[in-house]
Amino acid sequence: MKIQVDSTKCDAYGLCAETAPDLFELDDFGYATARGDGLVGEEHRAAVQEAITACPVAAIRVLEA
Repeated sequence: MKIQVDSTKCDAYGLCAETAPDLFELDDFGYATARGDGLVGEEHRAAVQEAITACPVAAIRVLEA
């Protein structure tokens, strides 16, 4: 699956990186991006869902299931 953080929605809460630090990283200002190219293995599906649920502004989306 492939994940993406919508930079126009992200408000730098950092909950995604706190919830799934292997999948998300924060820039110097606290805004999140998906690590690497955003490709995530099936073994991380639960962590992705937890990060999506934790994001208060719904900035995380799955592009490919």
